Amino acid sequence: MIYEVADFRISPDQKDAFEEAIQRGVNTVIANATGFRRHTIKRCIETPGRYLLIIEWETLENHTKDFRESEAFKAWRDIVGSYFSEPPVVEHFETVA
Repeated sequence: MIYEVADFRISPDQKDAFEEAIQRGVNTVIANATGFRRHTIKRCIETPGRYLLIIEWETLENHTKDFRESEAFKAWRDIVGSYFSEPPVVEHFETVA
């Protein structure tokens, strides 16, 4: 089990539209991907316009190969990509304890 942590920055005045788009993108695209388990979306309190999307995947390859190299990734970016004020930072984590 691995966790993808995507750190998004958007213009704070697009908050409502982005929150609708990110949830729609996860529900209609990412949730159907091989190895997807669950997700959570966090909005930063101190930094308006900063969000974390945390996705639990079965394997690292489910995200990096199966999803990122598929047409579904393009569909996901078509839904949310226009909101990004800078490129997202995406890293992978595993549970230690």
